[in-house]
Amino acid sequence: MVSAVFHSPREAALEAAAAAKAAAVVVAAKPVEPRAPRPPFDWRGLWLQIIPPVLGLALMVGIWALLTMKGGAFPTPAATFEAAVKLFADPFYSKGPNDQGIGWNILFSLQRVALGFGLAALVGIPLGFMIGRFDFLNRMLSPLISLLKPVSPLAWLPIGLLVFKSANPAAIWTIFICSIWPMVVNTAVGVQRVPQDYLNVARVLNLSEWKVMTRILFPAVLPYMLTGVRLSVGTAWLVIVAAEMLTGGVGIGFWVWDEWNNLNVQHIIIAIFVIGIVGLALEQLLMAVARRFSFDD
Repeated sequence: MVSAVFHSPREAALEAAAAAKAAAVVVAAKPVEPRAPRPPFDWRGLWLQIIPPVLGLALMVGIWALLTMKGGAFPTPAATFEAAVKLFADPFYSKGPNDQGIGWNILFSLQRVALGFGLAALVGIPLGFMIGRFDFLNRMLSPLISLLKPVSPLAWLPIGLLVFKSANPAAIWTIFICSIWPMVVNTAVGVQRVPQDYLNVARVLNLSEWKVMTRILFPAVLPYMLTGVRLSVGTAWLVIVAAEMLTGGVGIGFWVWDEWNNLNVQHIIIAIFVIGIVGLALEQLLMAVARRFSFDD
C-alpha cells in the first residue's frame, strides 16, 4: 500500500525558508580564504624602460650643445627650445593661405596621408589576397610589382602632376603608389603561407571562395597584413614631406621648405623633431592595433 504525503503551500514555504537559512549559516560558517597578496610594483622594469631613452636623448642634446658652443649658423639647443615654445604657443593661427601655424600644416599633411594611405589599403589588401590565392595572377603580377616597387617616390610626382593638373591630388597619388607595395607583398606572402591542410578541409567541406577568404585566410593572414599596413604608413608619412616640398601649398613639408627660404634654421630643426614624433606615434598606434588582433598567446 502506497501512501502519499501532501503539504499545504504555507508549510512548503516555511520549509524552503528554513532550508535557505540553514544554507546561509553553512556559508557564513565557512572560513573566508585570504586574498593573495598583490605583487609589488616593478620599479626596476619601469626604470629600465624610461632611463635608456632619456639617456639617449640627453646624449644627443649634449653632443649638439658641444658642437654649437662656439656659435655659427647652426642654433644651440637652448635657442631652438625657446623658438619651439614661441611656435607652439599658438600652433593654429592663420594669416592667409601661405602663413599658417604648424598645427594646421601637420593636420593638412595627415589628411593627405590618410587619403592616399586609405586608397592604397582599399586596393592593395584585396590585390594581395588575390595574388597569394591564385598562382596564375601571382605569376602575372609579381614581375610588375618587382619592377615598380623600387622606384623613388619623387619619380611618381611628375606623373601625378601631369594627370591631375593639381598639386594636392598629385601628392595623394604619390602616397598611394608608394605605400601600396608593402601591403600587397605582405598580404600575398601571408596567404601563401597558410597551411595547405586548411585549404584541403575547405575543399572537402565544399566552402565557397568567399567563405575561404573570410573564415580561413583572413584570420591566418591578419598578422602579415598588419605588418604591411605598419610599413606602408611609415612610407606614406615619409613621402608626404618630400612631395609637399615640391608641390607647395599647406603642409609640414612645404612649411620646412618655406622656413629654409626664410633662413629660419631653428624652425627646421623643430619640424624635424615634429615629423619624427608624428611618424613614431603613427607606428606605435598601428603596433597597438596589431597586438590587439594578434592570435599569439
